[in-house]
Amino acid sequence: MQRFVPGRFTPGVQVSKSVGSVGERAGWRAQLVQERESVNFSHVLYPISSAQSLEKKLEALHCHFTWDLNPGGPRLPCLWNILQDIGTEEGNFWLGHIYNLQGFIQYKLGSTEEALKLFNQATETFKQMKNTDEGPWLMVNFGNLAWMHHLIDEEEKSQDYLSKVDALMRKYPAPPEEELHPEVCAEKAWTLMNFDKEKKLQAAELFKKAIQMQPNTLEWQSISAILSAEALKDDLKKPYAERLEMLRSARERDPNNLYIAALYLEARAANGEHIQTEARMLAKKVLERPASSYSGISPLLRLYRKYI
Repeated sequence: MQRFVPGRFTPGVQVSKSVGSVGERAGWRAQLVQERESVNFSHVLYPISSAQSLEKKLEALHCHFTWDLNPGGPRLPCLWNILQDIGTEEGNFWLGHIYNLQGFIQYKLGSTEEALKLFNQATETFKQMKNTDEGPWLMVNFGNLAWMHHLIDEEEKSQDYLSKVDALMRKYPAPPEEELHPEVCAEKAWTLMNFDKEKKLQAAELFKKAIQMQPNTLEWQSISAILSAEALKDDLKKPYAERLEMLRSARERDPNNLYIAALYLEARAANGEHIQTEARMLAKKVLERPASSYSGISPLLRLYRKYI
């Protein structure tokens, strides 16, 4: 498409040096008007500023595309397998988060079609689990979809999801003096702890912050306790009783969490308690559930190897 510049002759319009007849001048004007009307000025005169504005809005989002998640290529299939192991059974509190992270990994692996499918699956999962079509838990997901549509050159859809994020942020603002809504904070924490072992300490801090802002979400408290207990296990300077008490409290709050139950038994066994009977009862419960990373099988096997 030729760019029309006012005040200049358009390339392709042959104009004689002599003025010519009235009919010739009228024909030339008609041709010039026709070429002017064929140019999309909104696209030609303002493409750079419009694109820059969209990219700035995208970069300001809090989602997987802006969280500095950059593993090496060979590690991506391993991460995909880890997410498969976490479990995608119906009712899993983290299922929407799982689909969001799976979508991002598929994008990184080069499959934009599969990535978009998983991001849309995350949307439907959040809506079904929360029994509502909107809420702050969709901010990250809509941000991912805004990025995804932008990357496949669907700018109108990208702008639509940007508008949806903006509407959610207005309706569900972060608490005063906080950058992130607690739902966004918790999803970022969960993503970091599963995406990169080196970022588990950062994830633990984010979970603590999310719990301070929204203290009644049991699943956040349980994951936070698991991360903190694992960190204390590796920190020899911390008193062992602190880890034991933390897991005891977490066990009382969330008695159905078998991963915490296994960690608690392990901590008690390390403290010299006899836990063989309880361990066997726990093993039976763990084996009755679908196998996944947080079914409790991993700490239970470690418990059997060390103490039984």
